[in-house]
Amino acid sequence: MMKLTKFSIAFTALAASTSLAHAEWPKDRPIQMLVAFAPGGSTDVMARTIEPLLEKELGADIVIENRPGASGEIAYTALSKAKPDGYTFSYINTPGYLSMQVQRKLGYDPKTIKPIARIVNDPAAVVVPANSNIKTLKDFVEAAKAKPGTVSFGSSGVGTDDHLAIILLGAATGTTFTHIPFSGAGETRTAILGSQISGGGLNISEFAGNDTSGLRMVAHFGSERSPQLPDVPTAKEQGFDVEMTSERGIAAPVGVSDEITQKFSDAVKRVIESPDFQQQAKQLALPLAYLSGPDWEKQMPVRLERFQKIWNETPWVK
Repeated sequence: MMKLTKFSIAFTALAASTSLAHAEWPKDRPIQMLVAFAPGGSTDVMARTIEPLLEKELGADIVIENRPGASGEIAYTALSKAKPDGYTFSYINTPGYLSMQVQRKLGYDPKTIKPIARIVNDPAAVVVPANSNIKTLKDFVEAAKAKPGTVSFGSSGVGTDDHLAIILLGAATGTTFTHIPFSGAGETRTAILGSQISGGGLNISEFAGNDTSGLRMVAHFGSERSPQLPDVPTAKEQGFDVEMTSERGIAAPVGVSDEITQKFSDAVKRVIESPDFQQQAKQLALPLAYLSGPDWEKQMPVRLERFQKIWNETPWVK
């Protein structure tokens, strides 16, 4: 009887030990990484480039799931409501992540989301069909002024960087552009190529990191010329004082433990600094601009204040 009892205790201890080992993050089950836009855009391409390298760093399986719609709110709502166990993260994009906070009541509380790392800071740009008569940003503005309502501009959604850039351009020049929102840059690119729209917003990486046949970038809204596209002038160089970029990074539900958050953040940083990713980022024309989660989060109130000011002066939803 005593031997059986000892055996039972030993077996129970072994089973408990095995269970604890099995549940050790992040090897218990696949990590879900949400992407708030449709496949083919810069966020999606970046996520799929990082995925295998991050899997290797963490020793985990990662599954990417696209949740496009509402300029990112669908994905961010899912993230905010996810169990904070370290198995759900999402890519987040500013200004959309911030601008939607000033334009409408959200289906989630932004305080339930915690930034983990910023990866890129990618200028928005105006792109037209290669056969368009529009050669410069001035041409684009003058065409819209000459025939009000006829010059259309496609974006990745309401309140995204490319949409806000064209809002600011319109406000600065007294011009109205017909805004056509899409669910991602892939759809915008297709519409530009098919001349379904006069022009559209693509970020530097979405343009330079892909086949540019049939497309022409007339200007971008960065603060200085891009190393990826040194021949493309900024809007400021062409006389238009407008700046707008897209920050892309990773966030988690705020309740995820500091231990898991730190491990994940450290793994992301090692991936970004790795020669493999650096080489692929160069090929994809990604303007890398890493910030830790806390450093990125510290900047957000200033950016949010800017978008609130834009909204107060030029609301982008009537």
